[in-house]
Amino acid sequence: MKTPLLKKQIIKIFKKFGLSKDHALISANALINAELVGAYGHGLSRLKMYCDRISKKVINPKPKIKIKKISSSISHIDANNSIGFVAADLGIKTAIKHAQKTGIGMVAVKNSGHYGLSGYYAEQAVKKNLIAMIYTNAPPAVAPHGALKTLFGTNPICFGTPTGSKVPFILDTSISMINRGKIRVAARNNQTIPAGVALDKFGKPTIDAKKALAGVQLPIAGFRGSGLAWMVDILSGVLTGSSHGGKTKDPFDDFTGPQNVGHLFLTINPKVFIGKNFIKEIKKNIRLIKKLPKAKGFSSILYPGERKNFLYKKNMNKDISIPKKILKEMDDLNAI
Repeated sequence: MKTPLLKKQIIKIFKKFGLSKDHALISANALINAELVGAYGHGLSRLKMYCDRISKKVINPKPKIKIKKISSSISHIDANNSIGFVAADLGIKTAIKHAQKTGIGMVAVKNSGHYGLSGYYAEQAVKKNLIAMIYTNAPPAVAPHGALKTLFGTNPICFGTPTGSKVPFILDTSISMINRGKIRVAARNNQTIPAGVALDKFGKPTIDAKKALAGVQLPIAGFRGSGLAWMVDILSGVLTGSSHGGKTKDPFDDFTGPQNVGHLFLTINPKVFIGKNFIKEIKKNIRLIKKLPKAKGFSSILYPGERKNFLYKKNMNKDISIPKKILKEMDDLNAI
């Protein structure tokens, strides 16, 4: 399906479920971006879930979002259980304004929901020549190091910086060996997942996606990954006044109440520290690393964000391929 037509379809669906035109557009843009960069677990595969949560009144389609300005650099947003895309869009835009004015911005968001790809928001700051750091918590999926039960989410960590080129440096990674969206897509399509990324509910290694969803995802780097997940739970959960400690609700399976996901957005104007030299030095940094001898099997050294940028440019003028199951869901949602 052509991207403009798909966007119209998504906006139409979201408006049917009560979102304003502006909020529907914000949400549609985020979903389409995920498809274009190949992050299908954060794209159209989640459209029905968002609509289901609106129908069951655990996402507020008409939120009254409040921004508490704490200082010229700091704000605290109560998203009033809005769809996560809208809360995150406001969060990063507010953080950008703060950094443009004072050199640094910090925005905490509470009462939000799943917002898709963190890198999508970091890139908005990078386009304004700012550095961005973003943290968000998620439903239980990963067991703390030494525990037998899930508690931490996949808790993404994101960092973005200008590079002096059209391709930003965007590190967007979860603290688990595989993000949960990929497991859900694999389960949906009856596909296996890589070995070594998950355990079943009995604690045994599994490549069965459905068993992985019912079991435990493994953190990156053992206890170090577990520590990073804990850090994100504190920064985006405890600090923001959101759910934490395993209390964040699963958006697909738990409709007993809002998710109350928390986000933390940090933006920095690098010119405050080294002026115009920042771009000169970041170019030098990247150039030095790319010139290093290549390991066997590597023709080049890519920095985070290069591959997704390549996929985005490759796919932006192509039709977006939509699986039959998702097309059927979209037809059903349109018929409501």
